[in-house]
Parts: sequence; structure tokens; C-alpha cells
Amino acid sequence: MTATVTEAGPHGVGGAVAERPAPHQTLPDVLRERALTARRMVIDMAASPTGCHLGGSLSAMDILIAALDRTASSDDGSQVVLSKGHAAAGLYAALYVTGILPEDPVPHYGAPTHHFTGHPGPAVPGVRFPTGSLGHGVPYALGWALSRRLSGSGGLGIAVAGDGELQEGLVWETCQVAAAQQVGNLVLFVDRNGGQNDGLVADISPQPRLAERFEAFGFEVREADGHDVAALRELLEPDRSAATRPLAIIADTVKGKGLRPVEGKAASHYVTIDAARATSWKRIVR
Repeated sequence: MTATVTEAGPHGVGGAVAERPAPHQTLPDVLRERALTARRMVIDMAASPTGCHLGGSLSAMDILIAALDRTASSDDGSQVVLSKGHAAAGLYAALYVTGILPEDPVPHYGAPTHHFTGHPGPAVPGVRFPTGSLGHGVPYALGWALSRRLSGSGGLGIAVAGDGELQEGLVWETCQVAAAQQVGNLVLFVDRNGGQNDGLVADISPQPRLAERFEAFGFEVREADGHDVAALRELLEPDRSAATRPLAIIADTVKGKGLRPVEGKAASHYVTIDAARATSWKRIVR
């Protein structure tokens, strides 16, 4: 892959500054650096008066960085839809470090009069569809992909959903339509972190043989390390304009990824911390 470098600029969190990519850096280097910077931004948003959905934002971060780089490096009209809209803090940070969002979201996150709300809406540059009610982002992405195909415009509709979100029937209704209409430019990422609001997915409504389920619906299926940002980006590289089967990417992730004190812990779902803890966590996040 050719490195497509977008300057993130200073992000103004805790005095840290996004480093300028060196000329010798590869695209994977750049993507990993963006992910780390974005994780620090999410930690700062957790230190806002409202706090944020920390665990899910960090688990989805590498998926978002890969998907947004795919859209930013192409003018084919591809669109990313964060269906698990509660991870808005992660989306805002990823949009910013990718260069799509010009305004630093950290100072404004959760402010009553600002558009950087706890669930994303179309007032935010780079966000076309409002999400938050689970299950709705996947049909938005399908609609986008189908409209691009019918207009002959090309481009992908990319949905990022949580594994707990797959309990929503609307997701599977959408998958059924996507396969029936042969919308091969739909890509559905599943952020399989194993957690949801009220506990573990495995305890509440397990999803055995998930890959087989998607295959039975007529999808192509890939299973991937959801924190290997370079591998995730590679999966989005092939031209899908002639594909007739939508693609499901089941990405295994860790809730709270990168922040050892909260990794894998259900308590990381929604977090409010003080500035001192934010400073401490930003030193150790990886």
C-alpha cells in the first residue's frame, strides 16, 4: 500500500501534540500513530463533565481508523456509518486524526450547545447519518451502498456495529435485503468485544458460529484481529464494484483496548474520570 498521510495537527489534549509523520513511515505506521493519538483524545473526553463510552470507543478505534482512511484516501464517495453510535467519542477522535474533522472535539465534547454530543449527528463533518438507537446504522450503510451502485457512482457503504448490537432484529433484516439485492459494496464490520451495556454478550444472548450465520445470509466473511489496523485496512483495499455478495468482517477486539487498567472490564463501558487520572492514563495508553 502507498502511504496516504493526512496531517492531524496539534490535538491540544494534555499538552500532547500529534507528531508529524516522518518521510520514511509506511501507511501502517501512520495508521497506528493515528490510533494512539485518537485513544488519548478519547481518554480526555472521558475526563469531560459528561464522561463518555470509553470501552467501546477504544475497542472500535482501529476499525474506525482503517475505515476512515479508506474513505479519506479515495474520492469514490465511500461512507462510514458508526452504527454503535454510543462510541461517538471514538468516532470524533478518529475523524479528527484522519483529517476529515477540522475541529478538535475534545474541548467541546458533551457541551450543551455543541454538536459533539454523546451520539453522533450530521452536524458533525464526516457524519452523514445520526445513530445511537442500535441497529439503525447498518440499514443506513446499506441504503448508501445501494444508492451508489444504482447511480453507477461506486464507493462503499461501511457500517461499524457492535456484537451486542447484533441482537437487534433490524440488523438481520438488513443483511437479508443486502444479500437479496446483491449489494456487494456493503461492508459490515462487527466490533466483537464481547461486552454490552448490561454485561457479557455470552451471558445475555450468545452468538455461536457467527461467521456461519453471515455466510448463510449470503455474505462473504472475513475474521480478523480487530486491533491489527494494517490488516483491517488491507481488507478494504480490493475493488468491490463488481462484487455481488456483501462483506462481513468479524473483528475480534478488546473492550478498553490499549488501556491496561480497564482492558476487558465491563466497568469500562461508560467512564467519567478526573483530569489527573486522564493525564496518568494518557502516559500508559498504547
